[in-house]
Amino acid sequence: MLTVLWENAPPNPEQRALLERLCAAARAAAHAPPSAEVTVLLTDDTRLHALNRAYRGKDAPTDVLAFPQPPQDASCKPALPERDAGRKPALPAEDAVCKPALPEIDAGCKTGLPAGDAGLDAASPDGGECLGDIAISLPRVRAQAAAYGHSPQRELAYLFVHGFLHLLGHTHNDDTAYTHMRAQEEAILKAAGLPRLSGTTQT
Repeated sequence: MLTVLWENAPPNPEQRALLERLCAAARAAAHAPPSAEVTVLLTDDTRLHALNRAYRGKDAPTDVLAFPQPPQDASCKPALPERDAGRKPALPAEDAVCKPALPEIDAGCKTGLPAGDAGLDAASPDGGECLGDIAISLPRVRAQAAAYGHSPQRELAYLFVHGFLHLLGHTHNDDTAYTHMRAQEEAILKAAGLPRLSGTTQT
């Protein structure tokens, strides 16, 4: 189950379809169960800046943050910061880079947003294992796509897959881990029909 939320941007069916395709490819590559749930917040630099400051202690905007669901919590409650203010996600010391659970969505496999909120996917009534939440800055998607010489779709796809692998515990805190993670990212993107194009500069 994939829940996609837009903040300060209109719901975009093409983005939703792209993320659903990527989520299916990433689940298959990682042998994650189809019922595993992920929430994606597509937002702006202001929100990513606030999350980065609150959960990583870095007072700067960034492109993507991943908030893994603590494994000991079987109640399926991803965390987007402000809706679950009393709960602080555990930040692994080794990779605080893309790690804090999306603090404001106290989802319990249901987001805490009003039922009529546009752009909110219906949650699975059965519930499933929550892998966690991913927040992506759409302005960064557009700027980095232009800088790297590829499409915004490819950049959004890359950032989602990067975040998804962090939800599964992958890191890039040394050369070996970085190389392994990059190979997995590209394999998932290729499986989803978004291979890296020659001549682009994306790392």
